[in-house]
Amino acid sequence: MSSGLIDAPTEPAQQAPSRRRRRWPWWLAAAVLAVVLAVVATVAGAYLKLSGNVKHIDVPTEDLGDRPVKVATRAVNVLVVGSDQRNGKNAKYGRFPGERTDTIMLAHISPNRDNAMIISFPRDSMVRLPDCRARQGLTGQRAHLGMINESFNSGGITCTWKTVESLTGIHIDHFVKVDFTGFKSMVDAVGGVEVCVPEPVHDTKALLTLRAGRQTLKGEQALGYVRARYSLGDGSDIGRIQRQQMFIASMVKKVMSGETLTDPARLFGFLDAATKSVTTDPELTPGVMKDLAAGAEGLAAGQIHFITTPWRYSVTYPGRVEWVEPQSTQLFRIVAQDRTVTGSGVKGGQSKVPRSKIQVEVRNGTGRPNLAALVAVQLEERGYHITKVGDAPGGPYPKTLVVYSPKGAAGAPTLTRDLLRSTGRLIRRAVSPRLILVVGDDWRGLKPPRRNDPDSLKGFDATHDSCTA
Repeated sequence: MSSGLIDAPTEPAQQAPSRRRRRWPWWLAAAVLAVVLAVVATVAGAYLKLSGNVKHIDVPTEDLGDRPVKVATRAVNVLVVGSDQRNGKNAKYGRFPGERTDTIMLAHISPNRDNAMIISFPRDSMVRLPDCRARQGLTGQRAHLGMINESFNSGGITCTWKTVESLTGIHIDHFVKVDFTGFKSMVDAVGGVEVCVPEPVHDTKALLTLRAGRQTLKGEQALGYVRARYSLGDGSDIGRIQRQQMFIASMVKKVMSGETLTDPARLFGFLDAATKSVTTDPELTPGVMKDLAAGAEGLAAGQIHFITTPWRYSVTYPGRVEWVEPQSTQLFRIVAQDRTVTGSGVKGGQSKVPRSKIQVEVRNGTGRPNLAALVAVQLEERGYHITKVGDAPGGPYPKTLVVYSPKGAAGAPTLTRDLLRSTGRLIRRAVSPRLILVVGDDWRGLKPPRRNDPDSLKGFDATHDSCTA
């Protein structure tokens, strides 16, 4: 087999089953703000201006019901939501009445300000929703089984706050709601954000054209990149969440870098754009953010971790996802108690690369239609990053192969351990860091997931580089 298998272009990608409409990336700005404003110092003379930028919404304590006890008393937990309200400057992205949220996350900052964790909750998660009373023109919510993002539509940020606390047992201290029109300004304020694109992109829906490789994106181009769905990866929303988390990691690195922190004009430009884009509870003022920043002055990118609530696609509710137990509960307890995710991933003298840091291209080497797309969904559920789905050239292939270059060799054992049947093949002349899974006629699927799989709680940190993963 030549190195062309691992580096050659594929046939047009097979798309995974559609998972609802296009999602907008307004939550990216919120995630970056929730972390970065807690780890960078503000200029004293700019305090009043930044304070005037931030809008506030009151969250009545009596509307939150019975709340979880805060175990790690000095930790700070910030609920982050993204609003797609489309009036004013947002009108050019399409008009519809009301306000919705497409993304919900929780930023946890440790008591000693020496680490932070960003947990993503898939918006299509089917969960048990609590009662929320009607207020400020909203209908309220009755207790029922539904999608997690329903709470914002029914009861606003107060109901979403109550929902997340009831589901996770984590005491929330503050919230940040972001307007996605500020996203472009934030990216431009730091001079653009570096990304790595596995192959050229021409997406007419996202108005995006990119060359392959490492590059710096600004403004509209950055917005198009985090919007893009069908032209990148396997076309799923989960795949896009993974890519957007990497974008946040790259943006955090840029904001925390010397070129931003040592440049007062650039730092103020970022903080000015960020604070203009957000609404918070009255207690989360720039002064509180400044105090958090002073305590977390030495926090490094490697101490900021990203993780998605362990999930799987629902069989009962097609197109929705369900949280995997006991892993989800374990994750929430770790955050509530400010404990460390255990498990170094080192076994038998060989470092095991976590799935969240492995990129996989899935190729159908059989005559069975849509098999590659179905396999990609299964791997995505396990936490792998799917870069592309397509057909394998020169097929059919009698055996399932995991093809990798020297750069991808460290991740190959992780993938092969998850497959019931496969053969590994090293292509020494190949240069791509991603793994190529060629699904052959002997395909038997994945091994059943372990009930207490520590890899499902690992995620990745802000030093992650998608070009070398």
